[in-house]
Amino acid sequence: MRFWLSLVAVREIDQLAELARFAEELGFHGLMVGDHLVWPNRIESRYPYTPDGKIFVPPDTPWPDPWALFAHLAAVTSKLHFASNIYLAALRDPFTVAKCVATASVLSGGRVACGVSAGWLKEEYDIAGIDFARRGARLDEVIEVCRKLWTGAPVEHTGDRFRFGAIMQPAPEQSVPIWIGGGAPAAIRRAARNDGWLPLPMTVAQALAARSHLAEIRAQGGLGMEGYTIGLPLAEPVTAASVRSLEEHGQHDLVVIAPWLPSPWDTEAWLEPGQDPSNLAVKKNVLEKYAGKVLAAVR
Repeated sequence: MRFWLSLVAVREIDQLAELARFAEELGFHGLMVGDHLVWPNRIESRYPYTPDGKIFVPPDTPWPDPWALFAHLAAVTSKLHFASNIYLAALRDPFTVAKCVATASVLSGGRVACGVSAGWLKEEYDIAGIDFARRGARLDEVIEVCRKLWTGAPVEHTGDRFRFGAIMQPAPEQSVPIWIGGGAPAAIRRAARNDGWLPLPMTVAQALAARSHLAEIRAQGGLGMEGYTIGLPLAEPVTAASVRSLEEHGQHDLVVIAPWLPSPWDTEAWLEPGQDPSNLAVKKNVLEKYAGKVLAAVR
């Protein structure tokens, strides 16, 4: 099983390089971060990840550009992989997306994956001057353009939004995997057309059912599941039995949300009472405990 450490909620961005280095040392396969281009001063959109729709993300939360960050983190690690979970690619033009991702891929030696989603925050799209209602179609075209530009060859494109003939360098040695986040039907269909899926937390039973559903959709398009990645945050304790069940059905990637945060699914509180999770030493201590008790137990 490959374990990805999600650091979406880390505000102390000056600690990210040391956390990446330490995560690699502990045996994590990869690291994930999220993305927002800009945070609106006023928001009326309903937050889709809480029952009451209320936003718990502080407005001053830092969202470093994933690709600049990954290029930096690749310089202090040697085998750790990196993935955006997720990147709001439709908020940018495809040339900026392709250039940033390709550069990070080249500088990291091909250790990046591009996780994208259409997003939920209408006001963020309004600020960028992009039609929120058509964001899904725009994302599909951005993905199409990026895949062409990542070949490093002269390409032509004629789409609804972008028309050009061009070449972009540097090009990644291999096309960067594109994983799709979200659970809406449109997101599932988009995920089935691409290289992977980044779902919300699910139980083993839910994950296996979702994987079967994706396999059916991919089969209709003549695609198999070999090499397809599902970055699963598990909505139940990670045990040897749960990992064995997942691996028997071809599920090989688990996402660990920063274990110093409270979790409704863990049977153990990794952060001790009175510890300050903003402290780097505390984060490292929690990661070491998690790796020693969970990662070691399931390998």
